[in-house]
Amino acid sequence: MRLILYSKPGCHLCEGLQEKLEQIQNLTFELEIRDITTREDWFHAYQYEIPVLHLIQSDEEKAQALPRPSPRASVQQLEQMLCKYLAKTEKNNAE
Repeated sequence: MRLILYSKPGCHLCEGLQEKLEQIQNLTFELEIRDITTREDWFHAYQYEIPVLHLIQSDEEKAQALPRPSPRASVQQLEQMLCKYLAKTEKNNAE
């Protein structure tokens, strides 16, 4: 599983989400941080939306945008949200 976090320097919400994602211990995932200021297409797509989190289950799968978690969400709540979307994605793939 891979998570992509669209962010930019100086975004406190982005930094907070990244810190919480890095503290999750019960899920194994690769975290990729994408700075939207490095590509014009990312900047135009996400400049008013960051932090934006995408989930990729496997190399062949399309990225699935996840709802933005509350900045007040704990690490445990964030982990539960990710588990919920993982289960939902796996269920949809099985059908």
